[in-house]
Amino acid sequence: MGPHTLTYTRNVFLPLTTVCHNRCGYCIFRTPVREGCIMSPHEAESILAAGAAAGCTEALFTFGERPGLEPGFPEMIARYGYTDILDYCYDLCVRSIECGLLPHTNAGILTLEEMERLRGVNASMGLMLETTAELPAHAKSPGKDPAVRIQMIEEAGSLKIPFTTGLLLGIGETMEDREDSLIVIRDLHRKYGHIQEVILQNFCAKEGTPMEQSESIDPEEMCLIIRMAKDILPADIAVQIPPNLADAQNLIPCGVDDFGGISPITIDYVNPEHPWPELDRLWVVAGNSVLKERLCIYPQYIKKGWYHPRLEPLIRILEQHIECER
Repeated sequence: MGPHTLTYTRNVFLPLTTVCHNRCGYCIFRTPVREGCIMSPHEAESILAAGAAAGCTEALFTFGERPGLEPGFPEMIARYGYTDILDYCYDLCVRSIECGLLPHTNAGILTLEEMERLRGVNASMGLMLETTAELPAHAKSPGKDPAVRIQMIEEAGSLKIPFTTGLLLGIGETMEDREDSLIVIRDLHRKYGHIQEVILQNFCAKEGTPMEQSESIDPEEMCLIIRMAKDILPADIAVQIPPNLADAQNLIPCGVDDFGGISPITIDYVNPEHPWPELDRLWVVAGNSVLKERLCIYPQYIKKGWYHPRLEPLIRILEQHIECER
């Protein structure tokens, strides 16, 4: 048996708006509608260009869920000539492809029709399940209804979208809730075969939020959850932890497969107090494991042709790029 392999993708993070219709008890990403709450086309273009120059292969587009439901937001997005944030995202995905970066969009709850449209300009997409439990942290967040999120993940499978999901750990759920969440993900994958990775993200308390006094889970518990995920999930689903949030170096032996997106250009806007490790440092964190760069669409989905034809030329170019980098 050869050395253990760890993968990661080199990306840029574009939070198109911080406005969100949810009110999660742990979040500092969300802001009210105000000046500067939408990333301008100029700023987005600059980030894409810088990412391409730095050898990034992925543009991660994310934003608050259903911002158009917030009073004043439609007027804000209209300044850029759009009536909906998803139209703006679509056009920036097209620009990302032109710049040489594969788009991956995580936009919160989307309809089947919205996902089908975005599939044409995204190599992969995502939505954190977070948990199947009904929690106080989500009491003011209609988009965090577990049934609604499960339905979207299922519909993504019906569309053959290579998909990322995951659990947010330490927001009030029990170990039984975590097991139930992993089983739901397992069963969706058995039916559709579309889940390429599951993120196990440890909650980090944020000052100024209702949950600012809550404690994060300790490394021992985190290791137990990783082992449980490896036991429950099919072998073709990668188990991912964010190396800027968790004690990655010590958790690798528990069954970690992937570090997710690491950006040499942009910060983690959801957890800005936790900087990404430098790429050189990532080799140190990996220890005796072999560290390999990947694309945001995993190799098995490239082989199956689970992407829109317009993405094929760029996928082939970037496959060669990361092979040359190894």
